[in-house]
Amino acid sequence: MTTELILLTGAGGYVGRRLAHRYLETSDVRLLLPVRSAARQAEIEADLGVPAGRVEFVPSDLESEDAYAALDSSQLRRVTAIVHAGAVTRFNAERELAFRVNVEGTAQTLELARHCPSLESFGHVSSVYATGLRDGPIVEASTDDAQGFANAYEESKWAAEQLVGRCDDLPWRILRVATVLADDERGTVTQYNAVHDTLRLCFYGLMSVLPGRPQTPLYFVTGDFVTDAIVQLMRPATPLGVYHLAHNRQESVTLEALINLAFAEFAKDESFRRKRILQPLLTDEESFSLLVEGMTPVAGSLLSSALRDVSPFARQLYVNKDLDNTRLREALDSYQCSDTSELVTNTCSQLVSTRWGRQDATP
Repeated sequence: MTTELILLTGAGGYVGRRLAHRYLETSDVRLLLPVRSAARQAEIEADLGVPAGRVEFVPSDLESEDAYAALDSSQLRRVTAIVHAGAVTRFNAERELAFRVNVEGTAQTLELARHCPSLESFGHVSSVYATGLRDGPIVEASTDDAQGFANAYEESKWAAEQLVGRCDDLPWRILRVATVLADDERGTVTQYNAVHDTLRLCFYGLMSVLPGRPQTPLYFVTGDFVTDAIVQLMRPATPLGVYHLAHNRQESVTLEALINLAFAEFAKDESFRRKRILQPLLTDEESFSLLVEGMTPVAGSLLSSALRDVSPFARQLYVNKDLDNTRLREALDSYQCSDTSELVTNTCSQLVSTRWGRQDATP
């Protein structure tokens, strides 16, 4: 068996869990998994199956001031790679929490890395939204904060990237992940995000207007794509630096296309057709802000709740990002991009069939 020991944070989250599965299924590396509680450990063990001798658990909480106190020097000497996937990923995360976990937690993980003498690779799982409200061409490199951010989550991920980028003594790679629309190209969804929630609001007729411009590009990927890319990029021979785990603009869909594709799929459902729900209108940023402000006093209404769900990421839907993924293409053994329109259609079909995970999919 290999002597490789990978310390993987965030194994209870979507990306971290999929990475743990992939490493255990396709290699003979061992995993060291920091976990927040005994209950979370039991949950992960049940999900992974935990092959004998392949996984070690250690108590850890990124919200604490000494997140890795339970790790001892003998464990650190064996760590050859660190994948830092632990983070708060909600667009509506409170600023204090986002910075405590995403920034201070990253700082602690970087300091931990300095105490791993066998370390060959450090991967920081970030987000394409760490680039904030920056528009136009965005290369795979560090960015400033001149254009601001749509929410505290984005700002915290940018601040964490700044910490990583200053560590000239570590073999770091920043892995900016695009929006995961589905687990695979069939459209299977096991974790729901803001895109899925917004599509649900549209399906049930709760959103007559949406923020955004028709031609705003949306960068969607599958969980399979992200997992495969991270495993490859973590190889010691991969050049250091920033990578966009995303497809480029020509391979992506626009906001208008997403709505059209979604409603074409929704219309196949008889109950949806009976309601004769119209596609939401796209409105300008100022008008949408006024709508959100005007609904605030109506706390508890369905529309007010729907607007609160959409508003944390609304400003991104007016930003014309042009993501470059040249470095990613060069680093991967084989870069493949599925038909993104087909991915959207398949995902919407699964969402409707399962009623967003509340029932089994129809045959």
